[in-house]
Amino acid sequence: MEILQTPVRFYPYIGGVESYVHNIAKKHVASGHSVSVVCAKAKPESKKREVIDGITVRRLASIGQIANTNITPALPTVLLEEARKAEVIHTHLPTPWSADLSVLAGAVTGTPVVVTYHNDIIGDGLADYVATAYNRTMLQLVLRLADRIIVTQSDYLKNSKHLDSYAEKVRVIQNGVNVEQFRPVELNSEERKRLGFASDRPTLFFLSVLDGHHGYKGLDVLLESIARLNKKADIVPKLLVGGGGDAHSRYKQQATKLGIDDHVEFIGRIPDEDLVSLYSGADLFVLPSKSSDQEGFGLVVLEALACGTPVITTDVVGVSDEIVANNAGRLVAAGDSKALAESITDSLENAKFDTERGREICRKQYSWEASATELERLYYEIAEESAANSS
Repeated sequence: MEILQTPVRFYPYIGGVESYVHNIAKKHVASGHSVSVVCAKAKPESKKREVIDGITVRRLASIGQIANTNITPALPTVLLEEARKAEVIHTHLPTPWSADLSVLAGAVTGTPVVVTYHNDIIGDGLADYVATAYNRTMLQLVLRLADRIIVTQSDYLKNSKHLDSYAEKVRVIQNGVNVEQFRPVELNSEERKRLGFASDRPTLFFLSVLDGHHGYKGLDVLLESIARLNKKADIVPKLLVGGGGDAHSRYKQQATKLGIDDHVEFIGRIPDEDLVSLYSGADLFVLPSKSSDQEGFGLVVLEALACGTPVITTDVVGVSDEIVANNAGRLVAAGDSKALAESITDSLENAKFDTERGREICRKQYSWEASATELERLYYEIAEESAANSS
């Protein structure tokens, strides 16, 4: 099958949607399908065309960004060209422009379209007015024209106010994690020092893109919780913050203002070869996501669990029920830095987590193979429907 994926950006750019597309596409290529990706250049020096893991990637020049979406003037023409060769188009929200044009290209060429609805489109201040206008207009068109809408957790259909009218074509296909790649590894003292782990106290790990569009990941709340511990705890854990973005300096300023520079290290974008070691070496992985409207799943939580690391997160993360049921970590109330600080202390001092059961969750319930197979069935289903409707 000829599959066209249209994320706004693609690997090696790091992000939840980018990881989702990369992993699914690799599995589809391994199953004998032909997968093409049309996306924006994440950097001016990015190659226009290349093949990554058997995936044909075509990157387009961008003239700027609106919110988290690169505006690529050549996209309408290129999408029409690629859509005519494809048997199915798979696009993604919350990235207007690429999603909008993908469903329009599908309508013009008669190519069926799948939309994965990762999370709602919302904003702050002026951006909120723009998001509201979009949600009332173009979003409705995208969802109406889509042949199927995928959500990665069943609760999202209930939580999102935009999906209810389209419930009959919504399908739940969960995210996955590669348990062969993400696995526990042993680190020697030199490796731990190089990666930034403390030798005299526990180390926490947080990972996200650090920009205004990912503020819902809750790093501000985590920094506040470290400040609370700094005031009263005998031993304050070190926090490693992974990820880059234009809000990096703002979070560093927050840490300075809170007086916790000695306890927080911003380590920037993490090379692929170090990611598993950082997950494995941490005493806790913390993702205090704040918004059920924006947190589609929390893929990094699965990656941490697969590496044998207990997690502290909130109930807006897709895998939260399994975390509690399997004693693989703790949940705290979203936005509550006091509760988070208390949970960190109790987890480090008293908790006995079952890290093997955390890995078992990933192995049995969240494999990319299973997700890719479900998607493959869905692709064939809508391709057959499209062929029947056109005959």
